[in-house]
Amino acid sequence: MFASPRSSAPRHALAAAGTAAVLALTLAACGSGDSKDSSMPGMRHGSGSAAGSSSSPSSSPSPSGRFNGADVTFAQQMIPHHQQAVEMAELADGRASDQDVKDLAAAIERAQDPEISTMRGWLKSWGRPGSSTASGMPGMHHGAGGTDMAGMMSDAHMKELKAARGTAFDKMFAQMMIDHHEGAITMAEDEQKSGRSADAKKLAGTVITNQTAEITKMNRILGRL
Repeated sequence: MFASPRSSAPRHALAAAGTAAVLALTLAACGSGDSKDSSMPGMRHGSGSAAGSSSSPSSSPSPSGRFNGADVTFAQQMIPHHQQAVEMAELADGRASDQDVKDLAAAIERAQDPEISTMRGWLKSWGRPGSSTASGMPGMHHGAGGTDMAGMMSDAHMKELKAARGTAFDKMFAQMMIDHHEGAITMAEDEQKSGRSADAKKLAGTVITNQTAEITKMNRILGRL
């Protein structure tokens, strides 16, 4: 009448095995779901991170602000342009006889030397090559071949200025520097039209304002010499 222990053991074993199998399948399913869910946030974060990185150039400007090719050209060309203006201004020492010419030459040195350093800093922060000297840049002087930079003096002009003394130097200096300044103003106006860097456009505005005022002074000097 009673089932023997030997016959009931297999049934209990099968039942336990079946229960274990169901639990294993359930856990596997849960584990699979957890893995998928846990991977989704990672995917969402990754997508967000990628979106963030793609917008980082515009949201994280360079030390001197956003810039474009016009800004780079402005800095690369204005550096040697300023360097030549400073070189011309330095010639006034021992050659100029007019006090206004001497004062103007000193003012040009004080203004343009720091601007050269500023523009070199921009180029470095932008990862763009700078220019050390005007003579080291082919085509930068009139008559040197290639595209001339507005207002740059030729080597022959610079030799003439170095050889002049007294009133002859004062007149030559004023006339050459007027031409030089007009070239710088043209370059600065181009920067304001086409540039993107707020710093470069601001400096261009300073060049226009200061050098326009200096041209007025030099025309007055020429009018009385």
